[in-house]
Amino acid sequence: MQTRKLGNSDLHITPVGYGAWAVGGSGWQFAWGSQDDNDSIAAIHRALELGVNWIDTAAVYGLGHSEEVVARALKSWQGAKPYIFTKCSLRWDSQGQVKKVLSADSIRGEIEDSLRRLSVDVIDLYQIHWPPDPDSPALEEGWSTLADLKREGKVRWIGVSNFNVKQLKRAKAIAPVTSLQPPYSLIHREVEDEILPYCLREGVGVIVYSPMASGILTGAMTRDRAARLPQDDWRKSHPDFTEPNLSRNLDLVDRLREIAKRNNRSVGEVAIAWTLHNPAVTGAIVGARNARQAEGVMRAGDLRLNDKEVSEIEDFLAEAA
Repeated sequence: MQTRKLGNSDLHITPVGYGAWAVGGSGWQFAWGSQDDNDSIAAIHRALELGVNWIDTAAVYGLGHSEEVVARALKSWQGAKPYIFTKCSLRWDSQGQVKKVLSADSIRGEIEDSLRRLSVDVIDLYQIHWPPDPDSPALEEGWSTLADLKREGKVRWIGVSNFNVKQLKRAKAIAPVTSLQPPYSLIHREVEDEILPYCLREGVGVIVYSPMASGILTGAMTRDRAARLPQDDWRKSHPDFTEPNLSRNLDLVDRLREIAKRNNRSVGEVAIAWTLHNPAVTGAIVGARNARQAEGVMRAGDLRLNDKEVSEIEDFLAEAA
């Protein structure tokens, strides 16, 4: 798999990276339902076998459990070690309720916890998971702390997630922003207006999350499956998975099947490849909960949609609007 340089860093990442949100398992506020750790490890190994060279996780995923599973997977992995990306700023209480905390003391505690859980001496990319409330000076305190951690050698590069252009500019005034992690998919294109053009212009690497819209664009989601999502799956009440949006989204999936068939690929791979077609996007974070799922989507980085296919997709989207 080819690689692309991430922003101002020396990291050359594959177009697709393994996303470890769901492998955090159940029992917390933004869970995807129960998850078997052995399936998670098999999925990570299969992704790496297919050439993926980076894993994206976060302290909050599974309240620390995702980072621990990633460490277990890498301990038993015999190949080249991938880059490890993780995130801070979402803290949890004894009931598993999550809140944003960007104080220096909190972030310094988080980095030590993440280094321990991941069993590494340095993190390749450390990211603020969510910005604070608008205009809060906590952004400056949090980002300054990440810059200090980089100077101290605890992290190699620093980035942000879910920031808008104004917040990116505030961070840049303190220290260069290596990367942004925004949501981006065929059904969530809001970042195209200002955020992606800004990142392209300023040389900020972009690694998009939910390129398959949290599973709705995999080709495997059905109305029945959406209705049967477990109670502790955050998607159960999400508008993308309920009517009237569900029918519109599944109609789009049906339209994508012809392009997928033409390329001998899955619908999910087409959806991922579409995000990678944008010149501002460096890579896409792709989740898989077992080796079979990894097999079906991790090759998306090798799929190049041609201009005709992109135009077809744009026509589908215009008709659905």
